[in-house]
Amino acid sequence: QVQVVESGGGLVQAGGSLRLSCAASGSISSINTMNWYRQAPGKQRELVASITSGGRTRYTDSVKGRFTISRDNAKNTVYLQMNSLKPEDTAVYYCNAYITTSSGGLVYTKDYWGQGTQVTVSS
Repeated sequence: QVQVVESGGGLVQAGGSLRLSCAASGSISSINTMNWYRQAPGKQRELVASITSGGRTRYTDSVKGRFTISRDNAKNTVYLQMNSLKPEDTAVYYCNAYITTSSGGLVYTKDYWGQGTQVTVSS
């Protein structure tokens, strides 16, 4: 069984910082791309940042220069450092990871989601 668990959300004033963490555990062979999504009330879930197993990163335009995604492959963990936070960054943030597992000689790759962590930025 594979689990993906986020942590690090909370309440912060505009201009402040938060660091989110997401750890994957279980019978993992490898982890490919890891992503952070967010969903604000009444809005669709959007991709915020992604990082490949080789460390290549991508960001949505609204967070470029403020957010940094990174990963520790030895710990199966991805991070999202969020600086200069704005009220419009308020959302539930979800971790998503494409994880390869093996069982009985067969290899499976699927994406797993965490339960989400609330980030609230006050003005």
